[in-house]
Amino acid sequence: MTKRAIPKKCIVAALLGNGHIGLIEEAIPPIKPGTVLVEVHSSLISPGTELGGWHQLRQQLTQPKLGAKPQPFGYANAGVVLKIGPGVIDLKPGDRVSCMGGGYARHTNFCVVPHNLCARIPDTVTFDQASYGHLAATALHALRRAQPEFGEFFAVVGLGIVGQLTARLLAMAGTYVIGWETIPLRTKIARQNGIAATVSPIKEDAAAATNRFTGGHGLDGAVFAFGGDGTKAMEQMHNCMKLSPDTHRMGRVVVVGATRFPLPGPVSNMDYRVAGRTGPGYHDDPWEVGADYPPVFMRWTTRTNLALCIRLINEGRLNVDRLTTHRIGLNSVDEGIQKAIRDPDKVLGVVLTMKH
Repeated sequence: MTKRAIPKKCIVAALLGNGHIGLIEEAIPPIKPGTVLVEVHSSLISPGTELGGWHQLRQQLTQPKLGAKPQPFGYANAGVVLKIGPGVIDLKPGDRVSCMGGGYARHTNFCVVPHNLCARIPDTVTFDQASYGHLAATALHALRRAQPEFGEFFAVVGLGIVGQLTARLLAMAGTYVIGWETIPLRTKIARQNGIAATVSPIKEDAAAATNRFTGGHGLDGAVFAFGGDGTKAMEQMHNCMKLSPDTHRMGRVVVVGATRFPLPGPVSNMDYRVAGRTGPGYHDDPWEVGADYPPVFMRWTTRTNLALCIRLINEGRLNVDRLTTHRIGLNSVDEGIQKAIRDPDKVLGVVLTMKH
């Protein structure tokens, strides 16, 4: 890689109080021990978590917060390593990497990221594809929390980006998956990605369709992958789980994201789990910039989950291209987002591209 001057400033996308997205200039954070400076080529916007939902963003347009400070955002991008900090031995300048982490892998042209929140990407994986690394690792951790067994029946409620990736990984793990989703575009994409069946809870009896899907066996597990009130969905899902001879529902329910619901009764044999991260390590500051956990004791960490997802993308087994509905230049981010949210049901993955 040709040696180049290290920039001192970066351009960052930030949410403004008037409901728009602006570009602000900031000093590039210092390259501390255990971190790497990355020239970003692509970043991924997750509509639900980053922008608080398209509907809420649209409300902000008519309810500006005067005097609000710009809020830089983003947690998933990909680019090329420009410089490494002291102690980094597993990455070098010129490496192409997928980066993750709130406050680190922002929507910007340059970022500084802990080395354990990066994974090398081969030349055959595009930067757009690699920007899905964080959400793919989130989905993979949800799968590990679900502990699927080959041949089991699973439902995924909510087919946003994480729901799509979780459903695909569950199918790859040998389970039969049905997706619950109200937006037609998302059910279409899920079927293209090999999901066996989909159902719209607002158009049909989702519980009846799911019980037909399982042949009367009932679900072995379910993953909730959407934000907001999930009370009604959980009530329906509870009636789809396996039923033991003593009339107790059985199965594993994993919540990934911010779904909220009271526990339905009786719950004596139901197992409720939360998968709120990408795997062990994330938010452990000493680990992020330091040595990895001993793999003999902890095979799957945030970093190894991230690396595995990049491998699956490279092998064509995890298709993220189908999830991208919009590709917007960083310099046109506000105009592009405002145009996209005019028809929010046609928005899924939004990739921002940087020009250098």
